[in-house]
Amino acid sequence: MLDFSAFSMDIEGEFSETTDQELEAMATALSKHFGSDVSLVEEGSGRVVASKDRIGLPRRQSPDTVEPATERECEVLEEIETILKGGPERGHEKLEQIGKLFVRERIDRLFDEILFEDGTFANYEAEENLATDAIVTGAGVINDRKVFFAANDYTVKAGTIADKSIEKLVRMQEHAIEAKAPIVYLIDSSGGRIDVQSTFYADRYHGGKQFYNQCIMSGRVPQIAIMYGPNFAGTAYQPVFSDYLIMVRDISAMAIASPRMVEMVTGTETSIDDLGSPDMHARHTGSVDIVVDDEAEAAGTVHDLLEYLPQNYSQQPPQVSGRRPAEDPTAVDTIIPDEPNAPYDVHRLIDHLVDEESFLELKPEFAPEMITGLARIDGRPIGVIANQPEVKSGAIYPDSSLKGAGFIWQCDAYNIPLLYLCDSPGYMVGEQIEREGILQKGRKLVYATSCATVPKVSVFVRKGYGAATYAMASPAFDTDSTLALPSSEIAVMGPKAAVNAVYANKLADIDDPEQRAQREKELREEYREDIDIHKLASEMVVDELVPPRDLRAEIANRFEMYDGKEKHRPDRKHGAMLF
Repeated sequence: MLDFSAFSMDIEGEFSETTDQELEAMATALSKHFGSDVSLVEEGSGRVVASKDRIGLPRRQSPDTVEPATERECEVLEEIETILKGGPERGHEKLEQIGKLFVRERIDRLFDEILFEDGTFANYEAEENLATDAIVTGAGVINDRKVFFAANDYTVKAGTIADKSIEKLVRMQEHAIEAKAPIVYLIDSSGGRIDVQSTFYADRYHGGKQFYNQCIMSGRVPQIAIMYGPNFAGTAYQPVFSDYLIMVRDISAMAIASPRMVEMVTGTETSIDDLGSPDMHARHTGSVDIVVDDEAEAAGTVHDLLEYLPQNYSQQPPQVSGRRPAEDPTAVDTIIPDEPNAPYDVHRLIDHLVDEESFLELKPEFAPEMITGLARIDGRPIGVIANQPEVKSGAIYPDSSLKGAGFIWQCDAYNIPLLYLCDSPGYMVGEQIEREGILQKGRKLVYATSCATVPKVSVFVRKGYGAATYAMASPAFDTDSTLALPSSEIAVMGPKAAVNAVYANKLADIDDPEQRAQREKELREEYREDIDIHKLASEMVVDELVPPRDLRAEIANRFEMYDGKEKHRPDRKHGAMLF
């Protein structure tokens, strides 16, 4: 224990004015900084005024003195101190070589306070050093939120899991289910211990129970996973069964089998990066939500995510004080091109609408023609789903449909209102697209929009053609408000495609190229008159035709009014369109 009596001298004369909370905070900060037990002792009297142990647990003491530990207490405290050091020295040396934090440093970086730890003595009597059986489990506080955790200790047998470690994880999951509190998985494991698999792999209360629990927890409490190392097979399922996945660049990876196993089964040589690097999953599979550069950024990202999420499905997301957008909300119309097919970056529109620095984009590199992310408007958390005209004209592909559907499903599960920004020429067509399942996968975006019962506001920014109109929450899909900007068009298809579809033969009969071009232009203008947004507003196809400068205020006011609005769907066991 470090005795900081010298520290108390620094505040001599002001000591009586220092609150207990301030003293506790000082002890906590010093404990984390020095990685040791800390006591603040009043000079002269020797009174301990605050103390923290190295894992941030407050220690009980009388107001004036600390009772000396008994012999058997000292024995247990020494045993705990040994366990808290983790695995053998070679395990710590491996961490240093890789450039990763020890699991307890990792936990301290993520949590403001640790409330308790369970299973510290798991497998304590094993012949070899199996400290905590390679997983640290417990609960703590992040930004005043109570959160459970399970964190692999890579210094113990490379973080491998067996019966006791799985049981510890399963118990924390059960606590999270019953306490209705989020859980964070800090994943850094080389998989199951093959030499003892008979005791945990297929057992009813071990093995797959963690994945069963994750499925049962889905939509009940937020599950956030962070990956700090290469994970294969079972430990690669854990992150993808979570609601949100964060991967640390350069040190993490996941795949259903290791490169060695792939070569054994297929005869093909490969690498960890090719199989499952963060960049591969970010771009090609969409399995990872956010890729970060280091462990500090990973911890900060968990804090950011929790600021948008409720404690559980029965609560509302936390609100904060609102902020003005990063860009002038009265300048919305200046960024939307007059030409329906001209590209522009929808991020610019989002920056004009949501609170400054509040947009947390999810899966930014996967199917980038569809933008998904969490944000705030006037401090209220919302989910933003937007077509991206800068990429593939904002058309909807199989991957972008799945990306949007999954995002809507998550927002609806955790009571996060949805803002749709529609600017799409429709679902993509073509032989290859059909083989990729555009119909089967494309329906899931419409399905998620239909089933969502959170408040939904849809804005037709420019193009709303074909089934994209449905996927992006047109009025028929129980949308609370359908707004349109004067730049918008809502139609079965765009003017060019419509004229070619209906009048192709008649236009071909016109021999003179100039006359043909003129007639085609006239037909397009006639078609545009039929889909003019003023006409659609007049017929109340949309709820309101909004001046662009008022769009943010219109959205904010509607979400405020719809707060707490109840919606019901017909009774059933569950839908049959599985995501």
